[in-house]
Amino acid sequence: MDPDMEDKTLELMCSLPRSVWLGCSSVAESLCALRCLQSLPSSRAHNQSMTVMESQNNTGDVSPKKTTVFKFGNGSVAGSRKRMSQGNFDKEKDLCIQLFDQWSESDQVEFVEHLISRMCHYQHGHINSYLKPMLQRDFITALPAQGLDHIAENILSFLDARSLCSAELVCREWQRVISDGMLWKKLIERMVRTDPLWKGLSERHQWEKYLFKNRTNEVPPNSYYHSLYPKIIQDIETIEANWRCGRHNLQRIQCRSENSKGVYCLQYDDDKIISGLRDNSIKIWDKQSLECLKVLTGHTGSVLCLQYDDRVIVTGSSDSTVRVWDVVSGEVLNTLIHHNEAVLHLRFCNGLMVTCSKDRSIAVWDMASATDISLRRVLVGHRAAVNVVDFDDKYIVSASGDRTIKVWSTSTCEFVRTLNGHKRGIACLQYRDRLVVSGSSDNTIRLWDIECGACLRVLEGHEELVRCIRFDNKRIVSGAYDGKIKVWDLQAALDPRAPASTLCLRTLVEHSGRVFRLQFDDRRGDRPHGHIHTSPDSRCLFYVPVCPGRADWLLAVSVTEWFRDFCSSPSGGITSKSCLRKIATRSASTGQCACVLFRVFVVGRSLDVQPSASSARPLGQTFACVCFG
Repeated sequence: MDPDMEDKTLELMCSLPRSVWLGCSSVAESLCALRCLQSLPSSRAHNQSMTVMESQNNTGDVSPKKTTVFKFGNGSVAGSRKRMSQGNFDKEKDLCIQLFDQWSESDQVEFVEHLISRMCHYQHGHINSYLKPMLQRDFITALPAQGLDHIAENILSFLDARSLCSAELVCREWQRVISDGMLWKKLIERMVRTDPLWKGLSERHQWEKYLFKNRTNEVPPNSYYHSLYPKIIQDIETIEANWRCGRHNLQRIQCRSENSKGVYCLQYDDDKIISGLRDNSIKIWDKQSLECLKVLTGHTGSVLCLQYDDRVIVTGSSDSTVRVWDVVSGEVLNTLIHHNEAVLHLRFCNGLMVTCSKDRSIAVWDMASATDISLRRVLVGHRAAVNVVDFDDKYIVSASGDRTIKVWSTSTCEFVRTLNGHKRGIACLQYRDRLVVSGSSDNTIRLWDIECGACLRVLEGHEELVRCIRFDNKRIVSGAYDGKIKVWDLQAALDPRAPASTLCLRTLVEHSGRVFRLQFDDRRGDRPHGHIHTSPDSRCLFYVPVCPGRADWLLAVSVTEWFRDFCSSPSGGITSKSCLRKIATRSASTGQCACVLFRVFVVGRSLDVQPSASSARPLGQTFACVCFG
C-alpha cells in the first residue's frame, strides 16, 4: 500500500465513529473496509469522512446528518447520525413505543427481528449483554412472588436426592420452597411407589404411615423426611453388602407329622404360611407360633401347586383338578375339571388364571369371581409336559420338557413365538417386563428378550438340573439339584462385555440334597429371597437377607423320603424301563437311619421317583430358615 494513501486511510478511520470500525467482526472485514475507502476519490472520501464525523460543538443542531453505510462481508455497518435534541428524541421514542405496544405479539417479534437485522455487530453484542441477565432469571424465586408456589414445587419435585440437597443450598428462598412443598416426603413416596425394596422397608419400619397423606396435622415436618432418607439408603446398602458377602443366619423349625408325607408347594405372607402336601391336604400355619391353624381337604391327589391372595386359595393337584378355597373359612368354593393329568403349575392375577399340566396343554381361565370361573382358551403346542407358566398383561410364557419356551398373546391367546436354546427340558422360569429367565436340566440358566426372542446370556455354574429361579432388578437367585443356591448379578449378566467369571456373586451350600423351590418376595427389603430344599436327610433350608435391626425369616418346608416331585420330569413320557434304587435317609430330629426301596421310573433324561410297595414309615418333616445378617 502506498504510504501516503495508508496515512490518509488511517486518518479517515480515526475520524469515523467507533461503532463503525468496531462493527467489523474480523480482520478480513476490516481490510475490506480499508479497500473500500481507498477506492474512493480523495475529495469524495474527505466529504464522506466529514459527513460521518460527530461534531463536538454543535449539540443543539436538530437537523439530522447523512449516514454512511459500508458493506462489510455479510452485514452492513452504519455510521451514526448526529443525535437530535433530547426533547425531539424523547417524543419520537415515546411515539414508537406507543405504536409498538399497539401491535400484536407476533408483529412485535417480527419488527424486532427486522430491527436487529439492520444493526451492526457491535450493537448486537450490546443487546446480547443486556438480554443475557434477563434470560437467567431465578424463576424458582420469581414464581412464588406471583402466587405460583405450586409450579416451583412441581419443578423441583423431579430432582433426585443429590440434586435436591444442592438445591437447598442455593438460597433461603429455594430452601423455603423445598420445605413448604414437602419435597423430601414426595421423593420418598416416589421411591416407595416404584421400588419394591423401598416399599418393603416402609412396611417393616412402619414409616409408611407417614406417607401418602395430605393433611398437615397427620405428617411430620419436612426435616423428618430429610433425615429419614439417608437412613433408608444406609439400610439398603447393608442389605446389598449382606448379599454380596453371603452373611446369613440359619434357623430350623421342626414340624413333625405322622400323616404328612411331604410338602410340594408353599406361599407365605406376614401372618400365615400355606403349604400343599403329598397327603392331598393344604395346611395353613401361623407364621409366628408355627401352629397349624387349619387343614383343607378335598383333593384326591398330591397338592403340587398353589397361589393365594386376600380372598381365595387356588390349588392344583395330581388328581388333575384345580380347586378354589375361601382363604378365611377354608371352604371349597369351586372345582375346575379340565386337565387330563396332573396340574403342575398355576398363576392368577387381575381376573385371569393360567394353568398347565402334564397333558401338554395350557388352560386360560376368566375369573369373574371365585364361583364364576370360565375356560377362555386351551393353548396347545408343546410336545411334552408343561412344567411352568407365567404371564402379565401382554404375554403368557410357558416352559416345557420339550426344551422350548413358548410365548402367547394374553389378550388373544394366539401363539407369538418360540424361544429355542436349551439342550434339555426346562424346569423353571420367571417373566417380568421384557426379560425371561429360565432354568433347565442342561444345568444352565438363560436370559431372553421376549420381544425379539434373542438369548441374551447363558449362565453356567450348576452341576445338575436348575429346578427353581427368581430374579428382581438387581440379582438372580437359582436353586438346583446339586444342592446349591447361586446368586447372580443381573445387571452384569445383561452386559455382553462382562466376563463370565464376574457373574456369580455368591454360592450358598447349606444342604446335601436337592433344592426344588424358591419363593421370592420382592416387597420385603429384609426378605427378598427364600428357597425350599429337599434332601436325603429330610431337611429343608431357607435363605433370607436380613435388614439391620431385625432378623426376620421366611419359612420353608421339606419332604420326607416318600417325596415325589411331579414337576421334576422335564421330558414327559414314561418308558417301560424301571429299576430299584436304595436310598438311605437320616431323620433330622432322631438321627435314625432308615432304608427305603424306591421304584425309579426313567422319564426321558430325568427320574420320577415313586415309593415302592415295600415302604417304611415317614420320618417326619423339617422346617428351616436362613437369615442374612
